[in-house]
Amino acid sequence: MKVLIADDEPLARRRLAGLLSGVAGVEVVGEAGDGVSTLAAVRRLHPDLVLLDIRMPGMDGLEAARRLLELEEPPAVVFCTAYEEHALAAFEAEAVDYLVKPVRRDRLLSALERARRYGGLSDQQAAPASPAVRQRSHVCARVRGEMRMVPVAQIAYFLADAKYVEVHHDRGEVLIEDSLVSLEQEFGDRFVRVHRNCLVARDRIEAFGRNADNEPFVRLRGRPEEIEVSRRNLPVLRRLVRGE
Repeated sequence: MKVLIADDEPLARRRLAGLLSGVAGVEVVGEAGDGVSTLAAVRRLHPDLVLLDIRMPGMDGLEAARRLLELEEPPAVVFCTAYEEHALAAFEAEAVDYLVKPVRRDRLLSALERARRYGGLSDQQAAPASPAVRQRSHVCARVRGEMRMVPVAQIAYFLADAKYVEVHHDRGEVLIEDSLVSLEQEFGDRFVRVHRNCLVARDRIEAFGRNADNEPFVRLRGRPEEIEVSRRNLPVLRRLVRGE
């Protein structure tokens, strides 16, 4: 994996390079000190991953990340910043991960693994959303004080729980603060409401059934749960499965 380090502080660049030293399969191919030089370096060096600071002179990291998305084969981006308040904007710019300085080596290695898995190009980038609503390719959550992101393509269902929404995905569960209504508006082409408190991935619906109390439920591919279906939503789901 070829890595470009972009930070306006030379000491920060050296520290990241040091953390990557000796990591198997990782090569630091260059450095940049601002957004404009980052774009130029990416075009010249074709890195697989950019470790990108947010607050840089001139073009900041968020704008640079958005410009990188315009490339035919954009690199994966991991933001490394001292400021947590930019996390949502970072994930909307298709970041693979968001690391808060001082960056710990274990978190950096975890971000590298995410970059390897996602290859710098999400499923949603290949299929642009409606121009009216730009869909995120990931949702972000705070896990033990750190920002984590979950690819939408790996989410089986959203379940509303009090003030939070549970995100049940291929690697576990996280909580987010988005409302179920806003998620339905954003991802309505990929998720369908099965109950007032639940949205399920359309392409994961495997079968319908009824429990011992004759209440309908839906089963999703690769999941053991039986998810309750309201009678109001059942006809819509049946039509969806039949392809109507």
